[in-house]
Amino acid sequence: MRRVVITGAGTVNALAQDVVGTFAAFANGRCAIGPLDVPDVERLTIRIGAQVQGWQPEVHFSRGELGLFDRFTQFAVYAARQAVAQSGLVFQGDLALEAGVVLGTAGGGLITQDESFRAVYAEGKNRVHPFVVPRLMHNAAASHVSMAFGLQGPSFTVSTACASSNHAMGQAFHLVQSGAARVMVTGGSEAMLSFGGIKAWEGLRVMSKDGCRPFCATRNGMVQGEGAAVFVFEDRDHAVARGAEILAEVVGFAMTSDASDIVMPSEAGAARAIAGALRDAKLAPGDVGYINAHGTGTAANDRTECAAIMRVFGADTDGLMVSSTKAAHGHIIGGTGAVELLACIMALRDGVIAPTVGYVAADPDCPLDVVPNEARQARVAVALSNAFAFGGMNAVLALRRG
Repeated sequence: MRRVVITGAGTVNALAQDVVGTFAAFANGRCAIGPLDVPDVERLTIRIGAQVQGWQPEVHFSRGELGLFDRFTQFAVYAARQAVAQSGLVFQGDLALEAGVVLGTAGGGLITQDESFRAVYAEGKNRVHPFVVPRLMHNAAASHVSMAFGLQGPSFTVSTACASSNHAMGQAFHLVQSGAARVMVTGGSEAMLSFGGIKAWEGLRVMSKDGCRPFCATRNGMVQGEGAAVFVFEDRDHAVARGAEILAEVVGFAMTSDASDIVMPSEAGAARAIAGALRDAKLAPGDVGYINAHGTGTAANDRTECAAIMRVFGADTDGLMVSSTKAAHGHIIGGTGAVELLACIMALRDGVIAPTVGYVAADPDCPLDVVPNEARQARVAVALSNAFAFGGMNAVLALRRG
């Protein structure tokens, strides 16, 4: 079994449009949640979100590309460009045949879908853009990334709600680890901040009107975000042979199903995924210094996740830091695990733990060190990234300092 390392990273999210800016925002405890700017916002009950501000797609893409790219595809391709550039890889010859892409998304081209429905139903038009189907299909981003870099190996999309990115990156890890691919471009992307997308989430009554406060006694719901993060996962021997910079090593992955409820999280299912990732990585709980939690800011999720962590780690969690960066960049749904993996890389490489911003008061149901409000300097050797989705889909990645 091959060892798998990360040699490139890229992102577009509400905090910044690159990795360096995102790390700086994490370190400064910045929050990117603010008033929404979408059509018909006055008809929404929820009017806050973490939108990517100042995004200029016409600067990054040709007119022809913009005709084919939904917003979620734009984010993914731009983040992939950053990741591949940092990796220094050129996909030619055999490497192109042994490299692929697997991305996660929950909604796919939801902006395209929303705009098309508006045109047909609200504006009475009888024709839509000829490329509506290729724009809205879930595999659009993965397909365009594969075409942008000539990746001719395994390429596909994973859609498991809020665990989509972690499932995608877990599959990429397995493909490289098994030797089925030498390099995989992987991560996730989401652009769900449209009138229809937000209105659908309003119906679940899990959204906050005033902010995301994971693990806090005053928490009252999640806040949606948008964006993407993409990484280059590479066979370690291949990376070392070419002198590549290693950002971190992916050492374990596990996925479980609650098989119990479509929306309520399960402590047992989450705990089995956390324990499974440790087992796959051949690590003990005491080896872990940081967990980037799913931490949505809802009452049920945060309480259940803390219980699951304590079930695996035992009553003694001294020295274990757990934070949720969703309070900063919002819940990016299918892309959230990818953006959150950046916080794990920052912890491992730079020794900076991203905080849980917006924290006000301790909740006895969440008795962990949640790194409230201010980033912390700490040397960390191993980090976990949790993702627990509606439908009981759980996926946990384990990373080690490279």
